[in-house]
Amino acid sequence: EKFFKNNLPIILELGCGKGEYTLGMARKFPNANFIGIDIKGARMWRGSKTALEEKLDNVAFLRTRIEFIENCFAENEVDEIWITFPDPQEKDRREKKRLTGPLFIERYKKFLKPKGIIHLKTDSAFFYHYSLEECKKQGYEILLATDNLYQEGINHLDEDMQEILSIKTHYEKIFTEKGHQIHYLKFKPNAQ
Repeated sequence: EKFFKNNLPIILELGCGKGEYTLGMARKFPNANFIGIDIKGARMWRGSKTALEEKLDNVAFLRTRIEFIENCFAENEVDEIWITFPDPQEKDRREKKRLTGPLFIERYKKFLKPKGIIHLKTDSAFFYHYSLEECKKQGYEILLATDNLYQEGINHLDEDMQEILSIKTHYEKIFTEKGHQIHYLKFKPNAQ
């Protein structure tokens, strides 16, 4: 509220890298506030610079570890979370680092609004299936799940979702050019 000076919805992109998704959503949806979060400042610098150059006043970037995210937002403050092409952390010993793992899923509940939504886009079949199962275990409601987002098509979705899903990060462009399937998962906490 103090930074954006409004009460518009807040949408986060976790592990935003250069902020392509954050910037893309901010351009398309001026009636919402977007915050890209990453630990690497050098990556975010590009997104921040672009936001300033384009005078996008509905964009911010926050440099922090995702492990500390619940300290950055108040209860029921965030409307949506986007997790775009995270490191799948495939080794068993790295499970606690997965952004849809039990520790993170519980953290998100602390600041996500009761009807808040989480989106995941990934090229990793392993991470997609892991996330799907973890959401079920943690009591999240699955709203949409697809193994191959672009083959199944996004035409049946509403226009806003089609626009959002058409935004491609640096990594998504690389993966799609190599013929990788893009997996998508949309979920929310079950009503208590």
